[in-house]
Amino acid sequence: MEFLTELCRKQLELSAVHEEERVVVLSQGNERLEYADAFLSAARSLGAHAYHLRLPAPEGSGGNWSVGESGLAANPEAVEALKRADMVVDLVFLLFSEEQFAVQNTGTRILTTVEPVELLARLFPTRELRERVEVGQELLTKSSTLRFTNALGTDVVYQLGRYPAVTEYGYTDEPGRWDHWPSGFVFTGGTDEGVDGRIVLSPGDVLLPFNSFVRSPVEITVEQGFITDIRGDLDAKLLSSYIESFEDPRGYGMSHVGWGLNQHAHWHGLLPPTFPGGMGMEPRAVYGNVMFSIGPNNELGGPNDTPCHFDIPMRDCDLYLDDEPVVRGGDVVVPEMRPAGR
Repeated sequence: MEFLTELCRKQLELSAVHEEERVVVLSQGNERLEYADAFLSAARSLGAHAYHLRLPAPEGSGGNWSVGESGLAANPEAVEALKRADMVVDLVFLLFSEEQFAVQNTGTRILTTVEPVELLARLFPTRELRERVEVGQELLTKSSTLRFTNALGTDVVYQLGRYPAVTEYGYTDEPGRWDHWPSGFVFTGGTDEGVDGRIVLSPGDVLLPFNSFVRSPVEITVEQGFITDIRGDLDAKLLSSYIESFEDPRGYGMSHVGWGLNQHAHWHGLLPPTFPGGMGMEPRAVYGNVMFSIGPNNELGGPNDTPCHFDIPMRDCDLYLDDEPVVRGGDVVVPEMRPAGR
């Protein structure tokens, strides 16, 4: 507990928590209560006013990970309490929910922390990581197209410009900002009808939220921002079956795309016995991976708020912004985004 409390204190220092600030720790049921205690102790040690808002345990979701459906939806009093905070520590996972957006819009900054302590420590954020991620944000902001390819035949183009470039580097020190501890990547979204091409998943790519590696190639056809065809063996059938289970055609929409920059993240981190649990933030952040997302884009300000969501980190890809290489063969080639000694 002492180790976790010290980690949380260092995190809150990075997130600019100071005396007299109001920090609310949000939990649900019996989940992550030791995290709540650690954050409360850490915040109070920094002179902040810290409180614990604990929601009832969630009801069953029917086996699907339905993003955007938070325990706050039926609890407007709790939402109002969070709006009055300077910072919210989210131990529930509110991302994509209308309630999170409402809290952020008041200037409250939010930090989601749901990964195991081992990953919180090993992938602890740094200002150096932030600087490199923000270089990626600058490049994305001024680009009009993003294209990525791989050796199996992937060749897909995103038309950019409508949605912002978003950074995740693991702490939040600006009003209204959300981040996830741990992380380390940058992304944006294509225009709503501006994603076209072919994506071929290779063995070793990752399917999240399955927390599993692709075992055989999966061919995905994308036309005007939506998946129109998924072909392959077992992994393709599982991907299709999961999307279909939501009975929402928007689950086939293309969402965000970007690349990882955390050199401490391991691709093998999902393998037993090393996998410590969690929702797969480690493969999302692996240095040089290219990750695309299927489903909601309301995080970027888009209209798609389907609860069906996939993040798919891919290995050994090439990624180009306006035809200029950023990632080559799974390695970042822009010097300003490479860590020292790489």
